[in-house]
Amino acid sequence: MSAAGLLLAIPASAADAGPGAPGIGDPYYPTYGNGGYDVSHYDLRLKYQPATDELEGTATLLATATQGLTRFNLDFALDVSEVRVNGRVAKFATSGEQELEITPATPLAKGQQATVVVRYSGVPGKVKRYGFTSWQRTPDGGVAANEPESAWWWFPSNDHPLDKATYDVSVLVPDGSAAISNGVLVSQSSKLGWTRYNWRQNKPQATYLATLAVGKFDITRNTTANGLPVINAYSKDLGDNDGAARASIERTGEIIDWESGYFGPYPFSAAGGYAPNVPTHYAVETQGRVFYSPAQFAGGANPSVIVHELAHQWWGDSVSLSRWSDIWLNEGFASYAQWLWSEHEGEGTAQELADWVYSQHPADDPFWTVKPGDPGAANQFDGAVYDRGAVAIQVLRNKIGDKAFFALLKAWPAQHQYGNGSIAEFQKLAEKISGKKLGPLFETWLFTAAKPAAPPAAPKAGALRAAPAAPQAEPKSWKQIAATHTIHDR
Repeated sequence: MSAAGLLLAIPASAADAGPGAPGIGDPYYPTYGNGGYDVSHYDLRLKYQPATDELEGTATLLATATQGLTRFNLDFALDVSEVRVNGRVAKFATSGEQELEITPATPLAKGQQATVVVRYSGVPGKVKRYGFTSWQRTPDGGVAANEPESAWWWFPSNDHPLDKATYDVSVLVPDGSAAISNGVLVSQSSKLGWTRYNWRQNKPQATYLATLAVGKFDITRNTTANGLPVINAYSKDLGDNDGAARASIERTGEIIDWESGYFGPYPFSAAGGYAPNVPTHYAVETQGRVFYSPAQFAGGANPSVIVHELAHQWWGDSVSLSRWSDIWLNEGFASYAQWLWSEHEGEGTAQELADWVYSQHPADDPFWTVKPGDPGAANQFDGAVYDRGAVAIQVLRNKIGDKAFFALLKAWPAQHQYGNGSIAEFQKLAEKISGKKLGPLFETWLFTAAKPAAPPAAPKAGALRAAPAAPQAEPKSWKQIAATHTIHDR
């Protein structure tokens, strides 16, 4: 929300007001998000009992109406006891899978600021929507971490990356348990057998990137050479995966420093990750505090998955997609970061990895039927979005040359920092920086459901070669990169 928006005169009449849309307009998820308002801040005051999985909460949302509103929706799945808008009791009802319909006592005028307070409670582990849950029960608590939705199970929101906001998350848990969330731990205090953790995320954050984990954690604290706080947390019952998880996640500061050389300054006030005792296999780039399933480290330390998730802090978190069909901007570039790490470690160049992926999938492989630039909701996290998406980036690098390519890797996060972007906007920026027309390249590699013909070999090293005469040698890094592919098995 801009400062100019705060100064707008509030119209005297809301006669032209109407209900806000129940969805924000994303073709992949028509009911996700809502229309008619923009949230600037979430203040969440929670109490959680690990033994029973009971969650109580009061959410205060600061929002601005973008139209006259007689009614508006939030996305939420727990039981609501009271709603107030600008201090006055508001009527509320539920509809669909996750729609909380709120009718304020007085309609909101376009440009008017609103404070929305929602009191609620529930047992999130028992709640399913669309046949699934994004709340993971653990032996000593619970975790909210999923994509593209996880907020509904613990706080009401406008659940789409287009509406980003800052956060204060205050969580009361029994002594001996810890509460992990995004950003900086502002304070911690204990009284009468309960401990309160106060977390602050002071940079805009998409709702699906907000995370909450309660359990018995071992928390480590450190700083990078530049003074960036790094806070990591590990469940105390990770068993055989404990050492490998720590050997990987504790490299967070080192990897952030390395990635900053490619993508520009780290965009947030804190960094870190956490590994709770969950049975899942995926990881999520929850902003500034990445969620890792311990299964990611069942085969030993894997810094490659750390590289992937931390690359998302620029590609997906600081710059979020405009709609979910733009997922390549998140996953393609996070995967390509792993390829750059492979080069850094001397275990295979990005070109060798591109050649390997291309050679491993014959033309009739369904792999090529997924379009990374518009994969469809059912294939949003298909392996092709990651692997074919990364090959497309190498082709782009070959086309525009290293100087323009590495300038582009910094320019995109800088120009769209804390906002949103689309593939079309990225293509336009790439064309501006390189001076080349890139429409055919993007169409072939991102929007065509067929194996592209390999581009002709360039006169110098770095071109994707056509139809190699001999089988490609597997790069040394490939097994570790492939081991991270479960990051999208959500």
